[in-house]
Amino acid sequence: MAGAHIPGVSIAVVENGRIAWARGFGVQEAGGRDAVTAHTLFQAASISKVIAATMTLRLVDAQKLDLDADVNRALRSWQVPENAFTATQKVTLRRILSHTAGLTVHGFPGYRPDGALPSVLDVLDGRAPATNAPVRVDTVPGSTTRYSGGGIVIEQLLLTDVTGRAFPQLARELVLDPLQMRDSTFEQPLPPPLAARAARGHDEDGGVIPGGWAIGPEMAAGWLWTTAADLMKWAIAIDASRAGTSGAPLSRGLASQMLTPQKDVYGLGPVLEGSGRAFRFSHGGNNPGYTTQFIYFPETHQGAAILVNRVGADQLIDELTRAIAEEYDWPALKPLRVTPATLADAAIANLTGAYALQFPGSDPPSPATIAWKNGRLALDAPPIITDDELIPISATELVSPAWGYRIRVAGRGFTLTYNGTDMTATRVER
Repeated sequence: MAGAHIPGVSIAVVENGRIAWARGFGVQEAGGRDAVTAHTLFQAASISKVIAATMTLRLVDAQKLDLDADVNRALRSWQVPENAFTATQKVTLRRILSHTAGLTVHGFPGYRPDGALPSVLDVLDGRAPATNAPVRVDTVPGSTTRYSGGGIVIEQLLLTDVTGRAFPQLARELVLDPLQMRDSTFEQPLPPPLAARAARGHDEDGGVIPGGWAIGPEMAAGWLWTTAADLMKWAIAIDASRAGTSGAPLSRGLASQMLTPQKDVYGLGPVLEGSGRAFRFSHGGNNPGYTTQFIYFPETHQGAAILVNRVGADQLIDELTRAIAEEYDWPALKPLRVTPATLADAAIANLTGAYALQFPGSDPPSPATIAWKNGRLALDAPPIITDDELIPISATELVSPAWGYRIRVAGRGFTLTYNGTDMTATRVER
């Protein structure tokens, strides 16, 4: 934490379907004295999406929403603009939740708590004081996977249109109260009693961001305040729903759909990876000043949530995840042990160069470079991967000690495997 300029971390670990422990480390604000505890609030960032998905699926269970109907049939205060892309295929909740609706706007930067806050309709139409582009369909719905926070805002509006309830109150009624997530809220801005025990967000240098944190009207997409323990209460409840346990928040059928890949890695909300005992659902998030991740293995009833009050803390989260996986004997994600290889100059020259790397849910591919730097190979694929050391274990295979991904070189490109997901890179120049 000290080396990465990280003030505070909140962790909760689940073993045998129960929270084994939940603890805080560090402080709420750099230079301050208020310690992070198990009840310190952090922004969940994009993990908010799985809570919103659970709200939606509860209303589907209650037959108040249809997963496969055109959302324009139920939207009352706004409509998805029709165009050539929606002529035969429509935007549906299933496609929104699985990021296959063809919608734009990846995410939202947020606004200062003391500044002007746009409405949801301002956000959807890209109208001031909103700072994002309009949320529109620019690809045939159902044809491809592309992560869209903009689509989740449409989901949020649909929930409030259909129920007539404000989103924070609806979240409390459908998910937070039933699951006893007492340290969680979608309220924006935070009420003073909760703000007093919220971890301040920090930039990459460890400084507090302006205003302490950002807020936004796009609540379902990224503005849940929560704790690691509360997130694990949710994961345990989804595990119970999948098993058909009486009193679980979702029907067994809908929980099964939630945890079934719709296209690529996305279910109805969570990211899905692995198979058999190693099958897991997860989601991560990055907000101004916060980095978050949870993972849950329903076959072994194990998992963990890690929340950090500093932007770009993915590497620490990965290191902590591997440590927990080793300690609790998870069926996947344990540290990889390798024997380094020494490469000849010709082999190094064959590896180095510029590539186009296709990240999941991202279009187009991102520029990436493998370079020889200060006596070591390093991968750059900004903004996600920067100057990451690669250890060769053969002339065509490399691993990242920081992130744990593996690179296999073949032909004019390579495959990067991370947490069971393959990403392809193609060489663009020598």
